[in-house]
Amino acid sequence: MTEGHATDLDDLRVVADYQFGAGAGDALFPADADVELSRSRSGRPRQVYVGGDRVTSYGTDGRFTLGVAGGRRLYDELGGDAYVVRVGDESVPFVRDGKNAFAKFVTEADPVVRSGDEVCVVGPEGDLLGVGRAELSADAMRDFQAGMAVRVREGADEL
Repeated sequence: MTEGHATDLDDLRVVADYQFGAGAGDALFPADADVELSRSRSGRPRQVYVGGDRVTSYGTDGRFTLGVAGGRRLYDELGGDAYVVRVGDESVPFVRDGKNAFAKFVTEADPVVRSGDEVCVVGPEGDLLGVGRAELSADAMRDFQAGMAVRVREGADEL
């Protein structure tokens, strides 16, 4: 890993603001934190760590994929409902363990969520359960009684 240059971090903050909304860049990569970048052989940022925790991966498509640490930062800093999918009690242990969230258990979803978006999955008490990619739009998550709503990449693994 190498230290991130200020211009790289500024560029990454802009991408995060575009992908997740205003303030996301500062939430994910705070100016006062120890931010480190792991790079590909070509020098492109690949993984972003804050305080030793993987916050995001930066894909070749120019989009971030969230780690649990990044999901927690977004969820805490952006008011708790930006790119959030809420699930009922019955899903809590499964999602926390890294298993997918299904539409029939979704109780709420941020209306801006589209299929393919990175989202935070939270339980009824507001605790972050995991992060992953939405497989359905927010409307479809709320309306469907079958099918995968979120392909969970990483569960929070907390009791």
